[in-house]
Amino acid sequence: MRLISLATVLFAFWLLLSGHYTTLLIAIGLIAVIGTVLLARRMGVADEEGHPIHLLVGALSYWPWLALEIIKSTIAVSRLVLAPGLAVSPRLVKVRAGQKTPVGINIYANSITLTPGTITVDVKGDVLTVHALTRESAADLASGAMDARVRRLEGGEWKVARGAEGGEGSAGEGEVGAARGEEGRQ
Repeated sequence: MRLISLATVLFAFWLLLSGHYTTLLIAIGLIAVIGTVLLARRMGVADEEGHPIHLLVGALSYWPWLALEIIKSTIAVSRLVLAPGLAVSPRLVKVRAGQKTPVGINIYANSITLTPGTITVDVKGDVLTVHALTRESAADLASGAMDARVRRLEGGEWKVARGAEGGEGSAGEGEVGAARGEEGRQ
């Protein structure tokens, strides 16, 4: 079933990029898609991680939520940059990812990076090191709302887990220190 889904997605992408719908080009597209799917199968990359079609239904609610978070963060970072004092307080924080699969952890790390004001700089197991531009963006991340959304996308529960150690700590838990080189907690 996953191979048929992969072939369908690839063929739709081929048609979208081609823009020409002659018999010859459609036949070439079908041959290319079949060859690609067979190669992916032989290489063993047409699996749950390589083609996570099982996440499609959850993604339909996650993408709009992520887009709204990106817009809100963009506005906050724009206000910060345009403000006369430039009141940034950069810091590195460690957060524990509650996801069950490498795909889930990857989605979580990429979602953090897509949101202005935060960027994932390292992933070790289920612990992510994130650079946050302000204390507020670090607190938002430590609240666990995005982690819970990605767990829901993965098919997990909504429970919010906070901090690098998984405890119910303050918004600064897991803080490594300000990006200015100050020594912080590990």
